Amino acid sequence: MGELDYSCCHKILHNTVFTSIVVTCNEGQLETVTSGKKTTVSGFEVVLEDTIFFPEGGGQPCDHGLLDDVAVLQVTRRGADAIHFVESALPVGKLVKQKIDWERRLDHMQQHSGQHLITALADEHFSYPTTSWWLGEEESYIEFDTQTVKPSDLDRLEEHVNEKIRAATPVIVTVYEEGDTQLKKVRTRGLPDDHEGPVRVVTIEGVESNMCCGTHVTNLSQLQAIKLLRTEKGKKNKTNLYFLAGGRVLRQLSACLHREHQLTAMLKNGPAEHVQLVDKLQTSLKIVNKNLQTVLRELAIHEAASIKQQVPTPAYYSLHRKEADSDFMSILINEVGDQSVLLFLTVGDEKGGQMVLHGEPDIVAQLGPQVCALLNGKGAVKGPKFQAKVSNLANRKKAEELIKQHIGGTRSGC
Repeated sequence: MGELDYSCCHKILHNTVFTSIVVTCNEGQLETVTSGKKTTVSGFEVVLEDTIFFPEGGGQPCDHGLLDDVAVLQVTRRGADAIHFVESALPVGKLVKQKIDWERRLDHMQQHSGQHLITALADEHFSYPTTSWWLGEEESYIEFDTQTVKPSDLDRLEEHVNEKIRAATPVIVTVYEEGDTQLKKVRTRGLPDDHEGPVRVVTIEGVESNMCCGTHVTNLSQLQAIKLLRTEKGKKNKTNLYFLAGGRVLRQLSACLHREHQLTAMLKNGPAEHVQLVDKLQTSLKIVNKNLQTVLRELAIHEAASIKQQVPTPAYYSLHRKEADSDFMSILINEVGDQSVLLFLTVGDEKGGQMVLHGEPDIVAQLGPQVCALLNGKGAVKGPKFQAKVSNLANRKKAEELIKQHIGGTRSGC
């Protein structure tokens, strides 16, 4: 009891509901990644007498769904058992209703069968052998054992795979007992060390036969279409080919069309002119930025000259420029060239900017960290300068008051 029959999820592949008895239910923990952060969830590991849930393996993520009304968060294989991780306990011996998240299952079927097809035809027509693959949430990729892939080969490969889809090529699953001589004729990267029981072979008629425990479509027409996206440099002497299959192609096309409509409204011109218009905008932006830097440099020099012309020389000078940057502050400091004037300079907006406190090293070392804390920043002192990135320039007036308590004879810049 509790054994995992890899043929089960394929025999009833298009059924989303199944019933089975709970064999064991033990406390366990699941490590997950949410928004890039690792978290640990406490719950229960459930083994069923039989299951239609596919456990993670062979490059394919697991199925999700429900056991009665309890969400299945993860399914893994442990020897011959499928371990269903749930947050609520289920009584041993209870007959539970399994319900598969069909949208997720179909998506994985399409990507996995698409990978088999691309792998087989890339090897047959272009001698690009596959070494591994990865099924991602948005895109998937196949790792080829080659340093480069010709763009012309990608175009032809895409034609070949979609031709097989249009031909409605059958996909057949055959289950063999381990050790069957027929398995010697099948392409494989090897079974897991802890594999037990029958061996499944997935055959794309007239294309290839391959050992695989994953879920697949029953006919390539169910893939609808495959789009090869791009290649990227992979591991040593490897190339990754990114692709979409089935519903992902349509979703990507819908997203592209939505962006195209938005750009059409923003640029006031049709899609055919978008690239040219954006290129013109980028060129104009570069010119504007260059002119702005020139003006800011002249402004910094003028501001420094104004400070040096004051009689007597001010002990403290404060200036904020929302539109300026770190170069502006550096130029102003260099132009003043006098550590006896304590310069409190800030740039950026209230929620994010930069600060510099420049002057006598002892004073800067004392006041710099305090001013930085008021502005909710992070920085360091180096000689006569304390520099930091800050996120609360709304407290600038408080920082000025703090400095004024230590320095007499102040004048604030506009």
